[in-house]
Amino acid sequence: MNSSNEKSIRDILAKKNGEFISFQKNTGDISLKKRLDTEKNGQHPYCVVVTCSDSRVPPEHIFNAGIGELFVIRTAGNVIGDYELGSIEYGVEHLGAQMVLVLGHTHCGAVDAALSGHAHGNIGKIVDEIAANVPSNCGAREAEIINARHSVDRILQSRVINELAKKGEVFVCSAIYDIKTGEVNFLD
Repeated sequence: MNSSNEKSIRDILAKKNGEFISFQKNTGDISLKKRLDTEKNGQHPYCVVVTCSDSRVPPEHIFNAGIGELFVIRTAGNVIGDYELGSIEYGVEHLGAQMVLVLGHTHCGAVDAALSGHAHGNIGKIVDEIAANVPSNCGAREAEIINARHSVDRILQSRVINELAKKGEVFVCSAIYDIKTGEVNFLD
């Protein structure tokens, strides 16, 4: 993918995020016609969005997207493990997504837990992953950014994604969603 394609997809996402903020609702196509089309012709998302499971971060709404536009992977703290990598590879290799966006967000509970060191059970595994990459002395905003960028680095450890990125066939980037304003700010 060349840099103009990358800019084009970012422009689409930014425009759709602006629509979400302005309209205060999702106007993406979820019609019966669209459902029937994707049932017959399959899905062709232009972007894989990896984001937190936080219920305040709904990617299809944030980007005013309809059915088949985004391939969304959600996990607490937007951490990346083998299952997430496999899903990302599927979205890019088999569905043709040209961008992978790691969408962190403000007031992330998983990042806050990593900064405070409070977690138990399997949640501890998520918190440990974040804490291993975020300095304990940084503020929440900085930690959210570092965490999102670390997820990009982890995605690029995938041989499949790394090779496609080097060929310019996919672009991997990160952004932070502000849960108060609804605005997405790209980091890369």
